[in-house]
Amino acid sequence: MSRRRSQVAKTQVRFVKRHNTACATRDAKRNRPQSRRTNVGHSSLREPFSPPENWYEPHGEGGDYKVVVQSPGDGYRHVVTPQEVRDRLAALPPAFIQDLEVVQLSRITRKKQSFPCYGMQWGSTLYLYPLEESLVESFGSPPPPTFVNEAKMYGGQWRQEGASWTLHWTADSIRDYYLNNILIHELGHLLDERNSTYIDRERYAEWFATHYGYLATGGQDSRRPNRKVRRRHHCK
Repeated sequence: MSRRRSQVAKTQVRFVKRHNTACATRDAKRNRPQSRRTNVGHSSLREPFSPPENWYEPHGEGGDYKVVVQSPGDGYRHVVTPQEVRDRLAALPPAFIQDLEVVQLSRITRKKQSFPCYGMQWGSTLYLYPLEESLVESFGSPPPPTFVNEAKMYGGQWRQEGASWTLHWTADSIRDYYLNNILIHELGHLLDERNSTYIDRERYAEWFATHYGYLATGGQDSRRPNRKVRRRHHCK
């Protein structure tokens, strides 16, 4: 790896340490997550570092990446296939995936259920996590507005009953969300060699996913082709 990419990798390791600490804190509080987009570490805590996933040592030689598929776990399913991942990445400029070495469709474990997320980038590897077999996610508190709007952009349907929220997906909408948001978002992290803070890296990855994922595949027009257009008439 280049010196610059090595520095980025060290930054990622520091973030994973904070990520693990935050997860331990949430486990102690036993709170259900607001979304799978809010796994943020806290740098003032100190806990032993434990890798959150299988680590694939980067070889730095470029070339074709491999796709590793783990069993999703009881009650869960992978929402994209290896071929769908390859087809989506093949639609991007080749330079975007020259440093990508592994895409892993990961397994959900009991530990991971305490800090669920859709995807993660670590080193030269992108990880995509499975979803509940029912394609219905449950939240014990109101999710952040940004996450609510993001899910709606890709066809997710929100329902509220009292203090409980559920997010309902179809097979097509969750596939769209993973291939054109989660996968592209995590690839944005891999390509980001400029930013080092969590907020700046997230901002860049969100821009990257919007530009090369959502808008590049037609934006709202392609996802709501039959929506009714209300025309406003000017009063004389």
